[in-house]
Amino acid sequence: MTPVKTTNMFTLAHIVLIVTATMTALISGLFYAWSCSVVPGLARVSDSTYLEAMQQINRAILNPVFFMSFIGTALLLPLSTWLHYGPDLNARFWLLLLASIVYLAGTFGVTMFGNVPLNDALDAFNLSSATAQELAAQRARFEGLWNNLNIIRTIAGITALILIIIACLNPVEVTARTTAVYR
Repeated sequence: MTPVKTTNMFTLAHIVLIVTATMTALISGLFYAWSCSVVPGLARVSDSTYLEAMQQINRAILNPVFFMSFIGTALLLPLSTWLHYGPDLNARFWLLLLASIVYLAGTFGVTMFGNVPLNDALDAFNLSSATAQELAAQRARFEGLWNNLNIIRTIAGITALILIIIACLNPVEVTARTTAVYR
């Protein structure tokens, strides 16, 4: 087997890939930590406490730090994929393309079209005037579905991260035609 000639030079494509991997790790870690800690903790509290906590958390998470990793990944993954596109489509490009699809559909899409509408409906629910039965019904409509969607986006985010890591570890052969990697 012939050794693959690679370069150690950092390019824009490499820097974007490193930042993309970091953003993906941050957002996937957030969803994973939520599943491991917040979900089991909130499962132990009363309906009114659960609903109030979720309302407050859903409001608080809408901040620049969250958006940087959540939306940043949605922008950087396709950009990183494009930066690795060239006449010689190598494994790194295909891995990044697959990671982009998985993240955009399974994490970003599920959040925007699943979790966010549930959050909006919960935010519109008036806790102070609700009866105990209404609180229980609202929790039943929200909790199970929201947690299932969170599992989907967590698995998708972790899968995208693994694909990015494999792409980072996959050497790109240096040839005269591999100019796209040096953008």
